[in-house]
Amino acid sequence: MNIFIHRLFTVLTLAITSCLTPVTCLSQADKLDSLQAGAAVIDVSPRHFPVNMLGQFNENFAETVHDPLYARAIVLKNDQSNIAMVVVDNLGVDPDAIEAAKQLAAKQTNLPTHRIMVSSTHTHTAPPTGITTAGTTAAKYRELMINGIAESIVQAHNNLRTVEFGFNVKPLAEEVFNRRWHLKPGKMPLNPFGELDQVKMNPGNNSSTLDRPAGPTDPDITIISLRDAKHKPYALFANYSLHYVGAVPRGGVSADYFGEFARLMPIRLRASTEFVAMMSNGTSGDINNIPFGSTRPPRELFEQIQIVARKTSDVAWHAYQTIPKYETHVALHMLQREITLRYRKPTSDQLKRAKSILKITDQAELDRLPRLAVPYANRTVLAAARPETVNIKIQVIRIGELGICCIPFETFAEIGLDLKQRSPLPQTMVISIANGRYGYLPTPAQHRLGGYETWLGTNIVQKDTSVILTTNLLEMLEALSSDNSGTR
Repeated sequence: MNIFIHRLFTVLTLAITSCLTPVTCLSQADKLDSLQAGAAVIDVSPRHFPVNMLGQFNENFAETVHDPLYARAIVLKNDQSNIAMVVVDNLGVDPDAIEAAKQLAAKQTNLPTHRIMVSSTHTHTAPPTGITTAGTTAAKYRELMINGIAESIVQAHNNLRTVEFGFNVKPLAEEVFNRRWHLKPGKMPLNPFGELDQVKMNPGNNSSTLDRPAGPTDPDITIISLRDAKHKPYALFANYSLHYVGAVPRGGVSADYFGEFARLMPIRLRASTEFVAMMSNGTSGDINNIPFGSTRPPRELFEQIQIVARKTSDVAWHAYQTIPKYETHVALHMLQREITLRYRKPTSDQLKRAKSILKITDQAELDRLPRLAVPYANRTVLAAARPETVNIKIQVIRIGELGICCIPFETFAEIGLDLKQRSPLPQTMVISIANGRYGYLPTPAQHRLGGYETWLGTNIVQKDTSVILTTNLLEMLEALSSDNSGTR
């Protein structure tokens, strides 16, 4: 009997040791259940009007829906994990509203909140979600958004079926432009704080003013394709580093080109009515759709949105047609970290100047101030009243050999390019404005250049935040790339 027990113990020890060896576990596809996915779309357009649309320095009220706003969700599941990825047509859904939606969804599914990612497209023609004053139109919309996000996750979870997974990347360089420019000597205007920056956002098209862009662009469109058991398209998740397009008819909410892309993709793929497509925002904090240094022919309202949507959907179609392989057994993991950051605070001189500006009542004196001096004086006072720190969430997802980084900022393109280059996985996607929006995320070098995205009140956290987040995200990618077994 002792010999039998000894041999049994040896066999069990060898089996356990084998399962803890990452390469061995990954190579044994039969140890993994087939990947399942569910997708769903919920209309989150406002029902009550008027609503103020964020994204401008002045009020911009909508009285109607030009084109619908949606929460689009994909749920993925195998025996290792289950995760949800949601894309919402909004400037940046309030973090507390996102957390409330996650809690609602978690109660109706077996999805833990730390394995749910909710990102915003950053359309500038959608209502706010952070106002809680009872009875207001804005508070009603916040409630609608919370319920809509949760319902998209629940319905996607209910729609789970066996799928095959593939991904690919194709560039579309002609529609992304770095919007931060060095200007020629003597051409830089004062910023709202009465100082001279080294770069200017949206400097116009005058060749006598423009010198050179201050950073790169990321031209890649990355797609995730999910096909059903009959190899038919079921869902497509895309990512492109373009801020937004704009030029929507006044008075109507709009999903911008993100919504048009989602509308066109079923046509491109000749997909069924069950098919769900979504476009997430990449690292576009310093990228827009304005071709500085050249002039486009005149466009009617909404036309440029349609042009960009057609081009991105065409490139996504080409990427879909050339996906190298599809898999039904893939590693599926997700990690989340909570990072504590310091809020930026004004100096005593900055605060004194801001308060003095806000006391000015003479219109002639106000007219002599630098552009946007009053709005940024208000932002400076608000910055002084903030708490010392803020907690933000970052996430990393692994689906097979694809990594996905999720960042709650309007992230500069060079940060995304750096993460993609240094990632231990063969391909990496970077999603901005994920799980909240905490302003812009420049690098320390871009902070030194100044410009709109670095100003106090536009950027609200410590200046080395990009370094802190990049370090953490790479650590998380490394952990998931080396962990091919177990549950996360």
